[in-house]
Amino acid sequence: MAKRLTKAKADELYARLADIRPDPRTELEYTNPFTLLVAVVLSAQATDKGVNRATEALFKHVDTPAKMLALGEAGLAEHIKTIGLWRNKAKNVIALSQALIDQHDGQVPSVREALEALPGVGRKTANVVLMEVFGEGTIAVDTHVFRVANRTGLADGKTPNEVEAQLMKITPAKYLHGAHHWLILHGRYTCIARRPACPRCVIADLCLYRDKTRVGLPAKKTAKTKKR
Repeated sequence: MAKRLTKAKADELYARLADIRPDPRTELEYTNPFTLLVAVVLSAQATDKGVNRATEALFKHVDTPAKMLALGEAGLAEHIKTIGLWRNKAKNVIALSQALIDQHDGQVPSVREALEALPGVGRKTANVVLMEVFGEGTIAVDTHVFRVANRTGLADGKTPNEVEAQLMKITPAKYLHGAHHWLILHGRYTCIARRPACPRCVIADLCLYRDKTRVGLPAKKTAKTKKR
């Protein structure tokens, strides 16, 4: 059995994902390039929903590196204590804010090397910023993208960098700007880790995953408790 999809099948796979999500967007909430950068840094080993809850009040008043420095590490920590690794993330956000002021006149740089030189910013974060803010055709590989790419046969890499390189080769140019969002959202809501919803998956017949589930996800139970 083939381990990788052909380019023709990859094209069809993206076409179907694009059909159900014609305007894919990040689920992180932000107001400008700086707040996006901060949100992506905070999202490491955390959910987008969790980050959004933590940054909702923060970004209303703190939306520049100078304002972040004025808030300080302790002040930032109070906002993000509900997020995993918040102590280290608070240090990195303050440090990257200082670096932006010292090295980039307070602006988020558009060059990968400059982004990755910032504290707490790795390749995945840089890819998200380059794609969202500067319109570059990049594919950020997180756990969802890594899983979906390997399961479907778009890639068979053992590391995020290998998967990214393979995705960049097989993804048609016309789908490149949406590829990250389509794959991450598909992994978040359909091709989930423990029990993928294969029966309702629009690309199931193209996917090379051997252990497809035969039944869909159970319906969510109606909550009986009062809203909080």
